[in-house]
Amino acid sequence: MDHLVGAGYARCEPPLLQPAAAFFESGEDMRGRLYLTHDVSGTELCLRPEYTIPVCRQYIASPAFGQPASFSYCGPVFRLRRDGPGEFIQAGIESFGRADREAADAEILAVSLEAATLATSVRLETTIGDAGLFGDLLDSLAIPTQWRRRIIRGLAQGKGLAGILDAPRNGHIDHSGVLAALEGVDKKGARALVEDLLAIAGITSVGGRSAAEIADRFLEQAALKGGSGVPAEARQVMERYLAVSGDPDEASAALRALVADAKLPLEGALERFDNRLGFMGAHGLDVRALRFSTRLVRNLDYYTGFVFEARDAAKPSDPPLVGGGRYDRLATMLGASAPVPAVGASLWADSRAAGEAA
Repeated sequence: MDHLVGAGYARCEPPLLQPAAAFFESGEDMRGRLYLTHDVSGTELCLRPEYTIPVCRQYIASPAFGQPASFSYCGPVFRLRRDGPGEFIQAGIESFGRADREAADAEILAVSLEAATLATSVRLETTIGDAGLFGDLLDSLAIPTQWRRRIIRGLAQGKGLAGILDAPRNGHIDHSGVLAALEGVDKKGARALVEDLLAIAGITSVGGRSAAEIADRFLEQAALKGGSGVPAEARQVMERYLAVSGDPDEASAALRALVADAKLPLEGALERFDNRLGFMGAHGLDVRALRFSTRLVRNLDYYTGFVFEARDAAKPSDPPLVGGGRYDRLATMLGASAPVPAVGASLWADSRAAGEAA
């Protein structure tokens, strides 16, 4: 912690009890592993499962909201685990409000890697990615929202593109009656219908999902069922994109060749990519020692740009000891009136805990 504070990241310690609703949008993996309780008014609470959302909530409520601010933390977090205790220590840093996004990304990477090296004394192997670049690619290919969610969710689960696009669209459970009832219904009407069905059954939520979230999932399934899928040309572009990995500078060249061949309007995104690499070098990082992967997708839904993970080089199959990235839309997801540039990283001393928390 002294290293993080000395680097300009003020100590922050959010409450252990947090509003559970704040974490429900972080992804299914997070939702199913919360330690839940209620207060006397019936509000659903949870033990703090990670720090980024609590620190962001505290920043939103502070007079510094909208201004550059940097925080560090170190303390217990709580998640249901397949084995072992559900409490473990997480440290990390968060940076809010910096307009120089690529410089902030590089600083977070450099500071967190240095802190992890000091804390663990292991040689780290670091992989970087760019969720924002992939999002821009999907935009330029006009991939429908429902397919975007399916693709990103599948990549986060380690699936290949073929397995994602060619998988049965309705799974093994027959929801044809509900899907037929939702056909042609707008989002508001769909939510009302699902809420009525759940109310009749005496159900308020399923697996931590609200009626509105369940309605959105049914709407997604209905759209996938009724659509024609991803066009072959767009699929070929995505396959070529997802095949890019390795040296960051060589990856940049490969991506620029793809953009030129497919005539995609991604020059600005690639310029930001190259600028970020330049700032990494300015922070003393050996860019050639980093590995870039277009397939790197972190399993929390709020990441929107630069992402990274670092593992013990002697144990490359172990979970990451460091992980983080950019999450510019998290503030509005938590109720802020405007989005705020934000990037951060989490560190774990125990790779087993990292595997449960990443």
